[in-house]
Amino acid sequence: MNPTPVQPAAMPQTPDPRALGRVAVLTGGASAEREVSLMSGRGVLEALRSRGVDAFAFDPAERGLHELRDEAVARVFIALHGRHGEDGTVQGALELLGIPYTGSGVMASSICMDKVMTKRVWVAEGLPTPRWVWLAPDDHDREQLMRVPDELGLPLIVKPPREGSSIGISKVEGYSGMSDAVQLAARYDRDVLCEEFIDGIELTCPVLGRGAGAQALPVIRIEAPGGNYDYEHKYFSADTGYHCPSGLPPDEEAEVQRLTLAAYRALGCRGWGRADLMLRAADRKPFLLEMNTSPGMTGHSLVPMSARAAGIDYASLCLRLLNDATLDADV
Repeated sequence: MNPTPVQPAAMPQTPDPRALGRVAVLTGGASAEREVSLMSGRGVLEALRSRGVDAFAFDPAERGLHELRDEAVARVFIALHGRHGEDGTVQGALELLGIPYTGSGVMASSICMDKVMTKRVWVAEGLPTPRWVWLAPDDHDREQLMRVPDELGLPLIVKPPREGSSIGISKVEGYSGMSDAVQLAARYDRDVLCEEFIDGIELTCPVLGRGAGAQALPVIRIEAPGGNYDYEHKYFSADTGYHCPSGLPPDEEAEVQRLTLAAYRALGCRGWGRADLMLRAADRKPFLLEMNTSPGMTGHSLVPMSARAAGIDYASLCLRLLNDATLDADV
């Protein structure tokens, strides 16, 4: 299957802002990614208002979601990241309230938030992802930890499977680093994911739409100082390099887009998403790392950057996502 990259001419007509009704931008929340979510929410809110949308900010950490009905909200733009925002819980509440929302539905959001479950789906679909070992809470004894490098090799990656933004992630270079890495990840999640390290080029590829009509945006190649694309380098550092166009050969760009679309559809995603991948240096094979169902919309965020390369400005992107807001029951 050939990828279907977004072309400016293929974009739908801009919706009438008045037809969108009163809009709540969900921002902040109680996850470890609250700070990033607040930045995303500010950007989305400003963009929607600049296009004449009757939008306001709503922080679920400060107000109950039932108040959305009191505000006569017609639809919701989810600018939350992490738990209680990107994991299906807010989506489920909005389903019960009957308020259409942006992004994936309850099941896809829940699966994508859990990197272990995501990998299981991808493996079942024959899609490439790095080998991994899942450590349950009672599997953190020294003997068990020492087996992990034997199975995955060194270096390897240790991360909490239900966090994003590189929170709690470590690169382990030797056996002695396993305990500290697992302890760090366990601060954020009861389970720990240990993953084969793929030496190569870090890539990301956004997707817009749903089902057969989903379209891959241009691929972004990421160059972080020392190859360390951590929380600081993602959101606050000016030293991280982002290349869009990616500079990859056309056939490699097309393969990354094809793989991203396959991964997105296999998980049942809709609205929008962004796959993170590694392109292995040894053989130029791409590997899927994770699927983000509520990607960042900050000044450093990658979906707006890729959309811009496809001829879609930030405000138009926000309007398109909002116009696609829906409920599971309506799909």
